[in-house]
Amino acid sequence: MLYRIKHLIETGAFGACAWMGEKMGIASSRVRLFFVYASFLALGSPVIIYMIIAFWVNLKNYLRDKIDPVRDL
Repeated sequence: MLYRIKHLIETGAFGACAWMGEKMGIASSRVRLFFVYASFLALGSPVIIYMIIAFWVNLKNYLRDKIDPVRDL
């Protein structure tokens, strides 16, 4: 059960950590750990940054899917 919860959180967390990890060339789990530790140290302000990044990634994915001419065929 714990594994299912972990998998749900890792795959359903907007993909912001995976996107950042891919761009920086590091594992997404390391990026997630950074956000968790930074949130404890900075009293939650990295959560706001995470939400902004998650919004940006989801908006970019939405626009890419909406404009992609290959999918329209």
